[in-house]
Amino acid sequence: MTQIVTDATFESETKEGLVLIDFWATWCGPCLMQAPILEQLSEELDEDDIKIFKMDVDENPNTASEFGIMSIPTLLFKKDGQVVKQVAGVHTKDQIKAIIAELS
Repeated sequence: MTQIVTDATFESETKEGLVLIDFWATWCGPCLMQAPILEQLSEELDEDDIKIFKMDVDENPNTASEFGIMSIPTLLFKKDGQVVKQVAGVHTKDQIKAIIAELS
């Protein structure tokens, strides 16, 4: 299951290992299409390999602003606290798995 991350918990939750953060909003149609794909991935992949988080940009504007999130959904990948990749738009499970493999 994907976990929720907020402005307050972002740094501590995403500072270690490979992390995927889905920047989304409740009113965003493409975001709602992306959500079940990420849920499937979170169930299939070991949390030791990657942690998957969701961040509502309306409730957490500071982090979205800090990382220059201009469109949603945006998937931000961090490795050991450093941003290593950022992609916007809906991505298939295979596309996301390919990115994870590339970054692992």
